[in-house]
Amino acid sequence: MAYVTWSFEALERFCDDVFKAFGFSEEESAQVSDVLLTADLYGIESHGMQRMVRYHKGIEKGQIHLDAKPEVVFETPVSAVVDGHSGMGQLISIYAMSKAIEKAEKAGVGIVSVRNSNHYGIAGYYAQMASNSGLIGFSCTNSEAIMVPTFGRTAMLGSNPIAIAVPADPYPFLFDASTTVVTRGKLEMYNKMGKPLPQGWALDESGAPSDEAPRVLSNIVGKNGGGIMPLGGATEQLGSHKGYGYGMVAEIFSSILSMGVTSDQCCTFPDKTGICHGFMAINPAAFGDPEQIKAHFSEYLEKLRESAKAEGAERIYTHGQKEVLAQEDRRKNGIPVNDGTMIELLDLCSYLNLDFAEYFPGYEPPAEFAGFSGNY
Repeated sequence: MAYVTWSFEALERFCDDVFKAFGFSEEESAQVSDVLLTADLYGIESHGMQRMVRYHKGIEKGQIHLDAKPEVVFETPVSAVVDGHSGMGQLISIYAMSKAIEKAEKAGVGIVSVRNSNHYGIAGYYAQMASNSGLIGFSCTNSEAIMVPTFGRTAMLGSNPIAIAVPADPYPFLFDASTTVVTRGKLEMYNKMGKPLPQGWALDESGAPSDEAPRVLSNIVGKNGGGIMPLGGATEQLGSHKGYGYGMVAEIFSSILSMGVTSDQCCTFPDKTGICHGFMAINPAAFGDPEQIKAHFSEYLEKLRESAKAEGAERIYTHGQKEVLAQEDRRKNGIPVNDGTMIELLDLCSYLNLDFAEYFPGYEPPAEFAGFSGNY
């Protein structure tokens, strides 16, 4: 399946108008759009525009409550528990991380655990909120169970990503990764492209390796068994227990501290998903001069980039560097969008009575979508 490239400004206008059409305010729409398009700018296609169909379905099903506002239900000078009341995950998460940042600036650290939210996009967005304020940021979330624990055959944990961001020059440090081998979004992309999954990604309902994206996705939705492997694959020899353990770390900071819904129960309710998040901001001033710490870290990152390269390798990257370079390129040259995603956006315009051609002039669906009915 092919890709078509659009400018950042065109996609931003489209996203803003879609979320306003759903009923969000102009400010709220801009916040949600920024999270989505940051993913696309970074080259994280699985969490960008192609996720809009998920939010559409969540709103239609009543799992995302448009008028919900986050509420602090427990608080200390360094911590808080927030109930999102099933609102939009991005809006709840920006609120929660802003509170963690505020506490860290006053007390040195701020830790906020969230319950009753929804999918929040890329974890790194919120960690970077802290980093952009000169702090160390941490973000994690649970999600619908897709991870099969080591030696298991039933999905019990979500993709449960963990992100950490730290100020540095010339590239801020940003580590953002799921604790599964890949995210569900990656399987969705392979499903759209009609390609077999790489070996070592997924398991079928019996716990055997599978390269069939439709089968694995169907099993996840139907709770039929199987799912995605933990980071490290299916065996302890390759480190499966490590990914499984990191997934539990995300679970502790999200659903356990907040007394929320654990991954095995997420998305099993008719009127909510129950997804939970965890956020932390740490003020380097609690350890000394922030600028000296930043310079010390920047020096080490530069040593890593300039260290000896493997034969045939052109460069060594540090975490966050590729995202900076990708963002520069895509702001200049545009963002590629999959044809399958374009069809979903066409359907979304039909549902919201928006003029698809106004946003994407000249786009014609490929031949395999001839006679498209306007439904997913």
